[in-house]
Amino acid sequence: MKHTSKFNAAVAMAALCGLLLLPMMAHARPVSYPGGITVMAQKNDEVTSTHVHYSPTAKYSIGHRFEKHREDNFQLQAAQLNYLVNRWNKPDSQANLYFKTGLGGAYNDNGPGSNLAAFAGIAADWETRKYFVSYENRYLEAGKIASSFEQRARVGIAPYVAEYGSIHTWLMLEAKYNEEDEDPFTLTPLVRFFKGPALLEAGVSSSGSALLNFIYRY
Repeated sequence: MKHTSKFNAAVAMAALCGLLLLPMMAHARPVSYPGGITVMAQKNDEVTSTHVHYSPTAKYSIGHRFEKHREDNFQLQAAQLNYLVNRWNKPDSQANLYFKTGLGGAYNDNGPGSNLAAFAGIAADWETRKYFVSYENRYLEAGKIASSFEQRARVGIAPYVAEYGSIHTWLMLEAKYNEEDEDPFTLTPLVRFFKGPALLEAGVSSSGSALLNFIYRY
């Protein structure tokens, strides 16, 4: 693992994104409606993951998270709790602020070796029917197997405003920073489609890796 020599750059990115989001604060949808079940499958340049969660209320969700870290050759299995800190509903916009945390184990793919793993972070977004901004971060600690701090920020625009029940399309740009990765900073242009309970995202990062995310809410 690399040392945290680029910590100042990470702090600067967090501060910048925080300033951009401060007047609006919010996104991620890691909490569904009461009784709702959400299934998420994600693949990016470093990680393939699944996350299934159940929302007993509109304030929090509980579930299971699996991650396969291909470059660092380990797997993560964890119980995850997502909590809605606040939601701001305006006539033409919505904003959300979430806290996400998890506890489980990390397992080395190259042989014997496991470690207790824990992570925590925030997710925030603001959106109208035309514009979208989000920021999220996560600190993961898994002892001798892994230790990292990752940040992501997105901006997006809808090329058209779809009617309720139609296919909604968003054009987005994602910036990711994780100094533990082979390419610490990447940009990923992507397109998002969603209709009803289903959402699909696809893009290619500046490092040439594919991004593919799928979410379905029951």
